Amino acid sequence: MDKNSSDDGATSTNATTPLLRSVVVTNGADNSIQDEDEERRRPTKPWQGEFAKSIIYAGLDAIVTSFSLISSISAGRLSSVDVLVLGFANLVADGISMGFGDFVSTSTEKDVAAKERSVIEWEVTNHRTPQKQDLLRQYQALGMAEEDATLVVNLLAKYKNILVDEKMSTEKRILPPDESEKPWKNGLVTFVAFLVFGSAPLLGFIILMPFTDNDTHKFIGACIMSAIALVLLGIAKAKIAGQSYLPSAILTLLNGAIAGGVAYLIGWTLKNVAGLED
Repeated sequence: MDKNSSDDGATSTNATTPLLRSVVVTNGADNSIQDEDEERRRPTKPWQGEFAKSIIYAGLDAIVTSFSLISSISAGRLSSVDVLVLGFANLVADGISMGFGDFVSTSTEKDVAAKERSVIEWEVTNHRTPQKQDLLRQYQALGMAEEDATLVVNLLAKYKNILVDEKMSTEKRILPPDESEKPWKNGLVTFVAFLVFGSAPLLGFIILMPFTDNDTHKFIGACIMSAIALVLLGIAKAKIAGQSYLPSAILTLLNGAIAGGVAYLIGWTLKNVAGLED
């Protein structure tokens, strides 16, 4: 009797073991599939480029400005030499202006952040309790419970520099000044990016000059080169921001097409309707 019970128990155990193993394997496979699905749904991480803003802003402005100038000149039926002379002169002048503007704006932003930080640091040193209360109310306004907000503020109050930086970002919406940031680098990158991208529309004329004297064909070449540069810039912007390539490229191309079309229309109007001559 006992032997039979033992055999039955062994048989039962042997019978259920494959089933249990099947359940474990199935659950493991399901978990693996879920992990893969979650990984696919993970947002794309943006590219942390130090000069990404300067490159994209200067590049887009350069292409649109250069192409718009070429469009207005071509609509006025000026020669290819006029297009190149005016185009490159305008490109260099605007590049210098853009680079210097980026340098000044970055320097100003950095100086303002440093000044703001010094003010908050003085307030934290001399009026710590009111500053802690302000930060406490700020955290509560963001939805944090009073007990948790008090705990966080009291913890931050032990570290003066961290408390100052936190008040800057939370209350003033200003990032602490980055001492490693060099404004002159931003200006130089903006200037170089402006020259590089802004040269694309002019290349249409330069490349076709040995092959044709037809200014219309050269203008079409400038349109093609501008479109290529705008699409590449749109893709680069999408890569940096972690966005979809196609919408970004189309939007950037549309921006340049509208600006160039308006410039061409103005040039044509001044030449043919207003009767302005050379």
